[in-house]
Amino acid sequence: MLKNLNMVEFIEGLIVLIVPLLIVCFLIIKWWKDYKRRGKLLVFNDNLKMGMKNRIKSILKIIFLLGIVLTIAMFWYDQYNHYFGEYSKEAINCPEDSNVAVIKIQGEIVTYGTELVDSASETTVSSDIVSSETIIGYLDKIEKDDDIKAIIVEIDSRGGSPVASEEIMNSLKRTTKPTVAVIKEGADSGAYLIATGVNRIYASRFSEVGGIGITMSYLDYSQKNKQEGLTYQQLSSGEFKDTGDPNKELTAEEKELLMKDVEKMHQLFVENVAVNRNLDIKAVEKLADGSTMLGQDAKEKGLIDAIGDINDAKEWFKSQLGIEPELCIY
Repeated sequence: MLKNLNMVEFIEGLIVLIVPLLIVCFLIIKWWKDYKRRGKLLVFNDNLKMGMKNRIKSILKIIFLLGIVLTIAMFWYDQYNHYFGEYSKEAINCPEDSNVAVIKIQGEIVTYGTELVDSASETTVSSDIVSSETIIGYLDKIEKDDDIKAIIVEIDSRGGSPVASEEIMNSLKRTTKPTVAVIKEGADSGAYLIATGVNRIYASRFSEVGGIGITMSYLDYSQKNKQEGLTYQQLSSGEFKDTGDPNKELTAEEKELLMKDVEKMHQLFVENVAVNRNLDIKAVEKLADGSTMLGQDAKEKGLIDAIGDINDAKEWFKSQLGIEPELCIY
């Protein structure tokens, strides 16, 4: 299985592979010519010490050249894996015969994420977030990989950014490969929106599913600030520029403005669920009160397709595609 390369990466890969090989060939040819020349000279050289000295020099040169060859070979091998390796570096566990990709949606869903680094140990700290930027990148690579026949999306998330959730949902809907979502502890709010983008959804009887709704709630510190003698100085060019600032009271006009957005996003959420799950929009509106339900109830309401786990997903792919699923974990 080759990594999918664009033309620039392909040319770079060829340069990395060919240039070291040419250097090695040049050094070997040069050494061989020198060796033959010295050999002819030694025939006419009666000085045995000089002959031994030249032989030692030749042996040392051979050792030196072998060291160069091995070093270049190791570099070459590393670069080969980088450019033509069987799996992308994002895949953390991919047997050679993998044919089903597993992507994990865990933690808060955001549009992009940055790695947190522990300043003391200078090691990457695991952060409980997943970004649409990363997931879409995975899906794009998988889409181009002919050896991957299907995709499992493992979900354990309480939601997050509506935009990020929509981006992942749309990316899943665009893929030409069969997709299955496996809900573990829960798929709430945006995480459930993502799940609706696949062909089939499994969940445990104990999983929390749904949470269809939008929230923009936040803590208001304005009263606490007053008690502590802090005064909010509003310096803004527009009436609503400071809307949602937790250090000031929310006016009735500001609340009305925000609630309009909340209601519009709520309606879009409901419409997406209805279309993706092939449900009547009125039925979805009744379920869209922000609450979650257990997997068994979600199945009865049509929010998921079956009770099951990743093994059931594999069996479904086996029956649908006639393959023996081997997982590539991202």
